[in-house]
Amino acid sequence: MILIGDGEDHRKRRRRILGHRERKMPSAVVVVTTQATSYEMEWNNVVTRPRSRQEHWRIGEEGHKTMTTACCAECGEEEGGASLKMCKPCMSVRYCNAECQRNHWPMHKKECKQHAAELRGEALFKDPPAKEECPICFLPMPQILLSCMTLPPATISSVPIYDFAMANEALKFKDMEVYYPCCGKSICRGCMYSSCKSGNNKKCPFCNSNRGDKTDEENVEEIMKRVEANDAVAMGMLAHSYHRGLRGVKQNQTKAMELYIRAAKIGCSKAHNNLANVHHEGGNMKKAKFHFEAAAMAGQEGARYNIGILEAKSGNMERAIKHWTIAASAGDYFAMHKLRTFFEKGDVSRESIDLTLAAYNNSCAEMRSKARDACICVKSKTI
Repeated sequence: MILIGDGEDHRKRRRRILGHRERKMPSAVVVVTTQATSYEMEWNNVVTRPRSRQEHWRIGEEGHKTMTTACCAECGEEEGGASLKMCKPCMSVRYCNAECQRNHWPMHKKECKQHAAELRGEALFKDPPAKEECPICFLPMPQILLSCMTLPPATISSVPIYDFAMANEALKFKDMEVYYPCCGKSICRGCMYSSCKSGNNKKCPFCNSNRGDKTDEENVEEIMKRVEANDAVAMGMLAHSYHRGLRGVKQNQTKAMELYIRAAKIGCSKAHNNLANVHHEGGNMKKAKFHFEAAAMAGQEGARYNIGILEAKSGNMERAIKHWTIAASAGDYFAMHKLRTFFEKGDVSRESIDLTLAAYNNSCAEMRSKARDACICVKSKTI
């Protein structure tokens, strides 16, 4: 990069440099940055952008640009001379060390936050990742047990699974998966039911280890061993025990939050969802929305439904409907019912609701099995 000084010979130097480059090899535009202004000049087929984003681009055929090298946004050190690290929030500038990043922050702060918000917005509305599968039946694992119930398909006039859930409050939010700390596997309730029916009700359906005579203390000890092995699901499970005082564990909100945060950092979407619920209960809507969004991007359709509720309360109906559409397409019956309601009000088009209904019914069908239906039937009769 060429920097032009602020001395008395400023114009002469500019004319000399421009003239020199024009005589040699004119081919592409380069932006030459000074403290007060920027000049365009032709130089060796390379484009250098202003210091806010220190990246070098090469102009290829048909005007396409490809990045060739990069330099520190503060000191200008090129990538070949130092190992540059990207600014994590915005992913648009690089620095050779922490000192350069701190020095450049006052100038970069506004752009960084704006670009980071744009990137998060793009990621938020992308298609969610595929659902995790049960390691025994290999069917997609719904977040809620009733999502895979075999009932007539949803239509613009009714969502049968939602209607059944409203009539069975105890099953409305019942989780589908059950975690076994002996092997660290999450098994669907359909496979657990089949295992119990075959006479193995006191054994783990996956590793066949004995579970029937375990006390709460022994179960917590097993969970803690999985926590020591950095098992994110076990961390979330132990955090929930501290948060609610379950499994014989004394209630401790501080430990619960520490474990939730630790689990969230290593990618546990349930931990993000639980953190969001904790902050929501405490009235911190900003943190609640942040963790709901993180859980939604990881595939938690229930968290995405909740984001839609928060957006609707803020008056952002277009964003709310987008979130409910994505959640319903993944099989969330709460979101499907909400979209059907807004369709009746005229806020959702017929074409949109038809496409979402088709995606919702397909998602539900993919998750169904006779074992899961039998489990739901038994659970609903025992309520």
